[in-house]
Amino acid sequence: MPAIPHLPLPRGARVAGEALTWCGAIAYPVILHVTMRGSRQGFSAPMLLLVAVLTVLTASLLRHRPLSALALLLAGGFATASARGMLEVGFLQVLISDLAVGYIAATRPRRTSLTAAIVALGAQAASALYLPSGQGAYVQTLAFIVVALAAAWTAGDSIRERREHAKALYSQATAQAVTAERLRIARELHDMIAHSVGVIAIQAGVGRRVIDTQPDEARNALAAIEATSKETLAGLGRTLGALRRADAGARANPAPRDPAPGLDDLDRLAASAKGAGIRVDIRWLGERRPLPADIELAAYRIVQESLTNVARHAGTRDCHVTVDYRAGELSIEVENGGRSGLVPGTGGATGWGIVGMRERIALLRGQFTAGPRPGGGFRVAARLPLPEGVHLP
Repeated sequence: MPAIPHLPLPRGARVAGEALTWCGAIAYPVILHVTMRGSRQGFSAPMLLLVAVLTVLTASLLRHRPLSALALLLAGGFATASARGMLEVGFLQVLISDLAVGYIAATRPRRTSLTAAIVALGAQAASALYLPSGQGAYVQTLAFIVVALAAAWTAGDSIRERREHAKALYSQATAQAVTAERLRIARELHDMIAHSVGVIAIQAGVGRRVIDTQPDEARNALAAIEATSKETLAGLGRTLGALRRADAGARANPAPRDPAPGLDDLDRLAASAKGAGIRVDIRWLGERRPLPADIELAAYRIVQESLTNVARHAGTRDCHVTVDYRAGELSIEVENGGRSGLVPGTGGATGWGIVGMRERIALLRGQFTAGPRPGGGFRVAARLPLPEGVHLP
């Protein structure tokens, strides 16, 4: 069933309602005083109903005009005490004004609520002078007023502090989520584009060198560039589609997206690297089985970024990849026998490849190492813990 839209009241009706509320609130102390003076002969039902309505009208002003509403409520309490009516009604007025102070403390800054509490204490102490005489009785009444008022203010201030703390935690969590998503997108774009652009650069160089002497090789290089470009555009489409999901309209009509790459795509990745002149040897250990999508994607990106570093920095054309399905974890190792010098992202260059791989593994609570091999070359190793549902028997 469709929801009924909320239609705002016309301006004239709002002004009339506000004026009526203020008139009732201003008349509240006067009506209360008259009612209490006549209470010796008993209360009449119409007068009690009128006082109750005016009390509600006055209290309703606390939302937008808290100090003015509190002043009118305190005036009503003073009017009740000065009429020397029933003692119970006087204490009821004290309770109403204390609740108003608690509301102000819960919804307004501390400076405002402290001002309201001080004003309320002064007004209630003045009203207590009209209660039954006697030094002992006044001291006891004043002590009750102070304790009740302090309890109301403390409760309201505690509510305000908890609300502000929850708001701060929510803002912090939102900022952390935005930062994490931004870093995730940055990693995806880096891993995807850096690899593809590296392959395209190598193939373009090959094509340029052999275009006159070996037109078939140049044609193959152009075909590899075309295939890599299409794959990169598809990956960009997936990333942009993930960004569009934040839009309300996209949530209602999500665009179809290709699945994210995983371990089953390593053979295709190796073929792409072979077209760029890198020979990739993939060794599978353990029992291959479906893994969660985030683990599959992280493993694929680790291999992809490692191959990109081999093509750009290692000075070798041989690379060995080992994928080991263990009982409680997935192990990925990428080794090459090229130069073991500094790789971008390890601290002395401008790249972010190693940093991105380390962040991916850390998010999945895994272990990551990258560094030179003792016998020469470079080694990247990652160990990703698997959920209980995908452990081997």
